[in-house]
Amino acid sequence: MADTDPHILAPGLAPTPFTAAEIRAGCPVGRVSVVRTAHGLGSIRFASDDEEGAWIEDTPLDESGAAAGPVERGRSTWRELQEHAAFPLESTTIERVELAGPLGRLPCLRYSVRRGDAVLVFWFAVGLPGMPIRVERTEGDETTVTLEVVAFSGLPEAPGR
Repeated sequence: MADTDPHILAPGLAPTPFTAAEIRAGCPVGRVSVVRTAHGLGSIRFASDDEEGAWIEDTPLDESGAAAGPVERGRSTWRELQEHAAFPLESTTIERVELAGPLGRLPCLRYSVRRGDAVLVFWFAVGLPGMPIRVERTEGDETTVTLEVVAFSGLPEAPGR
């Protein structure tokens, strides 16, 4: 029930991998995720925060990691960031797995979400509250990696990291 488990945002939704409070604690000012998408490399940086949310900067990068375009800046609440991972319970499967990738081998929660003829798979690293570290889309026989985190900086210290 949504009143007792902060991972469940509403009836009919699967539990989210992280609560708003866990995302806030795991995404301090200065945390940067370098991501590879179909559009190339980019950085996502937590520029400032407060009790309600954060200002987040999204910057395109060239292959050397240098800024390659204007910084887009937007504000999200911690709850809105949690809501990004709120999927319908009836079409979502959640598994504990280990993912080997650019960040090494990490324990993850893998969310497989059916949307029509497509399946979206999100890997959330258990020790890195926030965005997924990998997203894949499968439609028919074709699987495409649509997002992959390739580097981090500015992470808070946590046991086991």
